[in-house]
Amino acid sequence: MTKREVQASVKDERLVQKRRDQMIKGAVALFKEKGFHRTTTREIARAAGFSIGTLYEYIRTKEDVLYLVCDSIYDHVKERLEEDLHGKEGTLESLKLGIANFFHVMDEMQAEVLVMYQEVKSLSKDALPYVLKKEMEMVAMFENLLNKCIENGELALSEKQVKIIAHDIFVQGQMWGFRRWALRKLFTLDEYIELQTEFIFKGLGIKGAK
Repeated sequence: MTKREVQASVKDERLVQKRRDQMIKGAVALFKEKGFHRTTTREIARAAGFSIGTLYEYIRTKEDVLYLVCDSIYDHVKERLEEDLHGKEGTLESLKLGIANFFHVMDEMQAEVLVMYQEVKSLSKDALPYVLKKEMEMVAMFENLLNKCIENGELALSEKQVKIIAHDIFVQGQMWGFRRWALRKLFTLDEYIELQTEFIFKGLGIKGAK
């Protein structure tokens, strides 16, 4: 699925990305504190460190910011799942690494993930399917990792098993973000990753999984 186009009058792509990153950071903090509807574009501009006029050079509506938050999460997940996998595709090591990298992204982007789910109801009817489709594409990344392991003879799973396991990994990663306030009292992130990976691998029938 291609990104939804968010129009900008500025042509310098690097500058657009820089300003939008600043915008996302400021907006996420405001949305988390005040909610989407109570936050103004002027407040987003101020939090991002530039004027309201400058803000509108990079977006057209406040809703555009939620699109950018959603795309930012997706891009980070995709980048991290592909990280360090060269030469390891189709191995259990690649699956384990993919799980760990995803959980780390959920930790690093906890605020963005929380805002996306809290404020998704604020999106228009044509926008909501876009966000949900992006989520399904993230789940599909894990389906791809699992299918490569199957093709390589590392796993033996049915199509439905692949789908439910991919969703399970996705939800376990989100759980760290949603429940981090409680889980951090019990585990470090690395301990959480190790335990969840062990449970997932045991569910796959992999002996001695840790």
